[in-house]
Amino acid sequence: MRHMAPGLLILSACFAFAVLAAPVSSPPAHKLLVLSVDGLDWRYLRDRDRLGLSIPNVRRLLREGRYANGVIGVWPTITWPSHTTLITGVRPDQHGILGNRRLAAEGGDYYWTVDLLKAPTLWQAVHEKGWTTASVTWPVTVEASIDFNLPELFLRRQGGSMDLEGVASKASPNLVDEISAAYPSFPQQWVDDRTRTLAVLYLLRAKRPDLLLVHLVDLDSEAHDRGPFGPNANAVMERTDELIGQIVDALPKEYDFALVSDHGFERVDKIANLRVLLARSGLAGEIQPMGGIVTTTDAPVAAFLRKAAADPASGIGREIPHAELVQYAPRLSSVAAAFEPAEHVMFGPAERGEYFMAPSEKGNHGFWPTRRDYRSVFLIFGPDIPAGTEPEMQMIDIAPRLARLLGLQFP
Repeated sequence: MRHMAPGLLILSACFAFAVLAAPVSSPPAHKLLVLSVDGLDWRYLRDRDRLGLSIPNVRRLLREGRYANGVIGVWPTITWPSHTTLITGVRPDQHGILGNRRLAAEGGDYYWTVDLLKAPTLWQAVHEKGWTTASVTWPVTVEASIDFNLPELFLRRQGGSMDLEGVASKASPNLVDEISAAYPSFPQQWVDDRTRTLAVLYLLRAKRPDLLLVHLVDLDSEAHDRGPFGPNANAVMERTDELIGQIVDALPKEYDFALVSDHGFERVDKIANLRVLLARSGLAGEIQPMGGIVTTTDAPVAAFLRKAAADPASGIGREIPHAELVQYAPRLSSVAAAFEPAEHVMFGPAERGEYFMAPSEKGNHGFWPTRRDYRSVFLIFGPDIPAGTEPEMQMIDIAPRLARLLGLQFP
């Protein structure tokens, strides 16, 4: 979830969608629970045997459900833009959530509230049918037209946990008290994946919403701190599997279940400060390092980076073809060149000092969506869903798939 804000993002005007109450129609043939595990890279599932993961519940979902062989994300591949794409089906430059936090000129706060959305959401489509909705710490849901809402809002953070006081301040009236009465261990200081799961179990038992959106965060936090695919992150993945099992076991028979994630994850061994490299060369020009990508609008700088990238020791990886820039980030279409970092490298902003620096986090995301092996997850499971696999898919195609499970047409 944590990631440096991309530097080349320009905010458009934001529009709020007024959602009018509609007459209640026939309930959906199947209700739907969408569970997003933040930072669940596809390799945790694909390489489960090589990693030695004890994840019996996810293994059952892979065996009995239907899943894509990886999901290509959206740019930037960070939490809040990606989660909004999952329930709008459009790119961040279209739905308006351009990062986890807004630009400094906009106050620098998180994209908390729905008035910042510029595209219709899946929960709005369900609401317009007169059906019920619920959410557990899904990003950009403060003040949403969600019937039972524990929004993602925090005054304080501790890893993947957010303070209950912050969540409760914008939650649906009485919902925190109801969950606490049902589960006395719920009202601890921190909302973590265990208490998020308790909230899900309560909503399934007491409310049975037609659409329930759930966001688990602890895996992402551990992968940032200790790196992905190692002993610590793998242990959190196994704990997440236990929570997934509790949720799936509690599903009423009329529910379908979708397991998704927002982005892949990479181990980061060093930071390459390209502005330092450029300064050492004596070449002046514009360069914009953004963690998982670097761009320039200057042709001489582009030529310099191409030459530098020929040396494997430079930390500079593949040049991104212009067609890819236009497809995933139209706002980058005017740059002269864009490059990915080499494996286990990210680009830093420093202008002085050492070219290579140690990273502050051992794992990160925010890389270019088509980066090799860097994929997220899409899996669906239910009584009428045939088991099997599908080819690699695009994240923008997930929202229409989820809508079809509910029997909805969604743009």
